[in-house]
Amino acid sequence: YRILHLMCRHKGKVFSAQNIYESIWNEPYFHTANNPAMVHMRKLREKIEDDPQHPVYLKTVWGMGDTLER
Repeated sequence: YRILHLMCRHKGKVFSAQNIYESIWNEPYFHTANNPAMVHMRKLREKIEDDPQHPVYLKTVWGMGDTLER
């Protein structure tokens, strides 16, 4: 839930996979690190959204990253 906590502290800010990875794991981001961050985002959506396929709270801004809307 550290990702959710990070996004709640910065509501409305768009986080790239790199932003999330470096903020949460405190390690340099490598292009191969994209998948773990995205897997965690998907699992988080499954937990907080009524319909994860049509999110209301945790949205993806294509080409930029993810943001917490509400």
